[in-house]
Amino acid sequence: MRVVLSTYDSRGGVEPLVALAVRLRQFGAEVRVCAPPDEEFGARLTGAGIGFVPVGPPVRPLVTGAAHPTPADVPRRAAQLIGEQFDKLTAAAEGCDVLLATGLLPVAAGARSVAEKLGLHYVYASYQAVTLPSPHHPPHPRPGRPLPPDVTDNRMLWKLDAESANALFGEALNSHRAAFGLSPVADVRDYAFTGRPWLAADPILGPWQNESPWQNESPWPEGTDLDVVQTGAWTLPDDRPLHAEVEAFLAAGPAPVFAGFGSMPLRGSTDAARVVIEAIRAQGRRAVVAEGWAALDLIDDRDDCLVIGEANHQALFPRVAAVVHHGGAGTTTTAARAGVPQVVVPQQAVDQTYWAGRVAALGIGVAHDGPVPTVESLSAALSAALAPATRVRATAVAGEMSTDGAAVAARLLLESGAR
Repeated sequence: MRVVLSTYDSRGGVEPLVALAVRLRQFGAEVRVCAPPDEEFGARLTGAGIGFVPVGPPVRPLVTGAAHPTPADVPRRAAQLIGEQFDKLTAAAEGCDVLLATGLLPVAAGARSVAEKLGLHYVYASYQAVTLPSPHHPPHPRPGRPLPPDVTDNRMLWKLDAESANALFGEALNSHRAAFGLSPVADVRDYAFTGRPWLAADPILGPWQNESPWQNESPWPEGTDLDVVQTGAWTLPDDRPLHAEVEAFLAAGPAPVFAGFGSMPLRGSTDAARVVIEAIRAQGRRAVVAEGWAALDLIDDRDDCLVIGEANHQALFPRVAAVVHHGGAGTTTTAARAGVPQVVVPQQAVDQTYWAGRVAALGIGVAHDGPVPTVESLSAALSAALAPATRVRATAVAGEMSTDGAAVAARLLLESGAR
């Protein structure tokens, strides 16, 4: 069977597809992944033996560049991404049997259109429940389209969200569909998500809540009740050894605190490295700081801090006292499985705020209030996370989590494509 996987996302959105692709290959499938052309993504995929098809502009310059995209840019950039799906994804998907899309809504809508044109089985997967319509939470505002503050009914808010998606992406999507000989789509969001999306999140850490909070009411919203398939998070065992300098640092003293913000540039902070390191030192701890897209670095020549680049988090996290991070799905899951307390400093209000809330709700760490930490606020959050009770709870939750989500998803995908 031939499978094509599609996304337009940062490293946290690409990495799960690596895991899924590897599992699919182990089950005998031929797999290729369409993802942004950033060098690190291509190296990760080709290094895992996965066919890589670059689609769209590089992500890193968009995220870290001085000219940050504005809400007014959204329709234009979305139109570009939709066009790339119709062009490059169509070529990559020729001869395939199944197409799975994740990530940005306009990209997924374009991907489903390609699947429709080529007659492929299509699946949409989300890495967190909060981006799928549910009565348990409101939608997050789309760029340049705030939600009305006087509306509190989640059903109505999700209806307004669908209207916003149509306004932002409908024209571009339907113009490309017309060129493909496809009829127009009336509801871009529900078309992209389908009525049976997959949720690639651990059921303990990020469960799907499908019960209605309203008694004696019909399914919500009318006609679009989702039948969500929760597979578990898509990860692979990582047996890479830690670098020698990391091993030496870990052996030289008590367990340090890890801090890293992945693909987030921390735009709101002008001295993030100083804040992070001083907050960790205020707790009497050593620090391992990941450079990441925030370009964190040493602030002095003291020997209680180590700055690292790429590292095996599965090997590192069980050996640290706590993990300070941005709240990406992958980092949150890896830290939770390691049984290590977390401090989540969310940098955007969609999935990262959600994961911060889940960490706090489970008692396995602390959600920092806002994206810009100070030495005082981060030190206070760390103090709570380092409490013995938090470590006990984190260890307990780790023992309940699953580890086979990618294998579960791979089997389901191959079964669905064979029908």
